[in-house]
Amino acid sequence: MSRIFRGAYIVWIVLRYGLDELVLTSFQKPWLGVLARVLSVGRKLDAPRGVRLREALERLGPIFVKFGQVLSTRRDLLPPDIADELARLQDRVPPFPSAVAVATIERAFRKSVSDIFESFDHTPVASASIAQVHFAVLKDRNGRLREVAVKVLRPGMLPAIESDLGLMRTMAGWVQGLSADGKRLKPMEVVAEFDKYLHDELDLVREASSAAQLRRNMDGLNLVLIPEMFWDYCATEVIVMERMTGIPISQTERLRAAGVDFQKLARDGVTIFFTQVFRDGFFHADMHPGNIQVSVEPATFGRYISLDFGIVGTLTEFDKEYLAQNFTAFFRRDYKRVAELHIESGWVPANTRVDELEAAIRACCEPVFDRPLKEISLGIILMRLFQTSRRFQVEIQPQLVLLQKTLLNIEGLGRELDPELDLWNTAKPFLEKWMLEQIGPKAFIEQLKNEAPRYAKLLPELPRLLVDFLKQGATDRGGDQRKLLEELLVEHRRTNRLLHGLVFGVIGFGLGLLVMRLLFLSPFLF
Repeated sequence: MSRIFRGAYIVWIVLRYGLDELVLTSFQKPWLGVLARVLSVGRKLDAPRGVRLREALERLGPIFVKFGQVLSTRRDLLPPDIADELARLQDRVPPFPSAVAVATIERAFRKSVSDIFESFDHTPVASASIAQVHFAVLKDRNGRLREVAVKVLRPGMLPAIESDLGLMRTMAGWVQGLSADGKRLKPMEVVAEFDKYLHDELDLVREASSAAQLRRNMDGLNLVLIPEMFWDYCATEVIVMERMTGIPISQTERLRAAGVDFQKLARDGVTIFFTQVFRDGFFHADMHPGNIQVSVEPATFGRYISLDFGIVGTLTEFDKEYLAQNFTAFFRRDYKRVAELHIESGWVPANTRVDELEAAIRACCEPVFDRPLKEISLGIILMRLFQTSRRFQVEIQPQLVLLQKTLLNIEGLGRELDPELDLWNTAKPFLEKWMLEQIGPKAFIEQLKNEAPRYAKLLPELPRLLVDFLKQGATDRGGDQRKLLEELLVEHRRTNRLLHGLVFGVIGFGLGLLVMRLLFLSPFLF
């Protein structure tokens, strides 16, 4: 019964805010459109559609707010005005009682809060749709007192999520069946994607492990601080991490008063992002200002502080190569190569004409290059690429959508800190380095290192294989002999290829580096 009332309330909100107009522009059943208007008599639709959608999601509660946040990342599916408005959604959620948080902690670790912590602040310092955070003091394994942050999952989340997700699937089915525009928006796929993100965020151990991986990856870069996780006190509903102290990056006046160098901060942000993307293939995918602070402690002054690792993106070697080659081709204005990359990747139907896709990409991106290089936005270029690709039925990969959304965040943040930031010149060294690592001598040496264990095991066995072959050759001239000979020849050829490659690789090292500099990297020099 509660689900029926919840469904009725959702439908009323949809009609009250005129959201039916978002999907009824190509209504195939006019009588349903008339019924919607009758049920919503008296509504005012003065506000833009994006504003009405955002306000409706806020009225529907935390799960729908989170859905809007995830939906805002799908700029390949949404009109720009709606995507921009959804990006403004914030988790303004009242905190739940501290007694509930304490009960959750004690249930997770089977100890009282007083036995776990030296002190525990019952007043939460932050509250969002999924969890809230309390400060505490913990004695670590070495007996040191450590200031920590305790993140506690909001109670009753799973049943509420499952109920609202069920209703979302039903509504998505209606939208997809009733409207041609609805089919294009792929509502069922979007809800399925949201389902995955939301369930991932409900497992706080997953978030803690992502933070630990990023911390290891960034160790030694000296540009960003990531909290240490206390694994003795990490569970699905609760995680305990190092307390980070800094100034929120949105508070620019405080940062300026503290003496922070904004130009360096902007460059460092781009460096961190491209290092995570092109070096590690593992990046923080929720880099909005609420999750970023700046340290003003003397030992770490001016470094970024990253928080909230519920959403991370991963890229395969194929993804990284695709992106690097696309960016390179874009800035060479080689639109044919961009079109070929789309077809080679398999994301465009095989029968797509290269010249048609090339013309569409040229029309979309050529105006960008009329502006100074420092004003060119990599995020906007990627977004326009996705929008153009939609016309050619491209299935954009989720990891690239996360990348595009994060790149837009980084660009916006960087240019807010330093309006003169030249994002391309900051990013170019990473693309150059990555391409050298993929096709240069370093890649060849790395491949040899990876293959070395195999050949180290094989080479001592060659004499035995030869003796076995000779013995068997004297008694058996049949199929087993031929099979053994074939195996020996195959391994022999592999060894020869390895040795030849090593010799030619060493001889051609300097020449190869010079040729790559001349033939490949010269287009980067504007």
